[in-house]
Amino acid sequence: MTRQRIAPLLACAAGAASLYALTAGLAVAQTSTPPATAPTPQAAAPAASAASGPAVAIELNKLEVTEKGCRVYIVVNNPSDATYQSYKLDLVLFQTDGVIGRRMAIDLAPLRPLKKTVKLFDVEGIACDKIDWFLINDVMDCKSGDGAADNCLARLTTSSLSSVKLSK
Repeated sequence: MTRQRIAPLLACAAGAASLYALTAGLAVAQTSTPPATAPTPQAAAPAASAASGPAVAIELNKLEVTEKGCRVYIVVNNPSDATYQSYKLDLVLFQTDGVIGRRMAIDLAPLRPLKKTVKLFDVEGIACDKIDWFLINDVMDCKSGDGAADNCLARLTTSSLSSVKLSK
């Protein structure tokens, strides 16, 4: 081979060796153990919010046809030691065509500690088969025995056993 043909091959090989050395260094940096340090206030913040209590879980369990519209059954699980005297949701119903059908406030309280509860409410004027999903737009009021509770919407979890979705 001529020198003109070998030079690009050598440059390519040198580049590959440099790239290999660089990626090997990154792999070593990623697998090395960081020095033990005290957690920063930002790192401690999520633990503090998690310590404010377990999430209230809301499950859309079933819909039932009524003469006036649709009855909605919700299972609420309060795994915390707190009793909620108020737990009011801003709930938006979306129809199967994507249009908002209704906005309502429902109060799920009282929520006893370490207890599952079934709550139901009626949606008049809208048939069950016209409901596509519910959006928990906000937690409007959330009070336990200690007063207003923090981060109720953030700590809320949702699920559905129905074909109708529930989200936040």
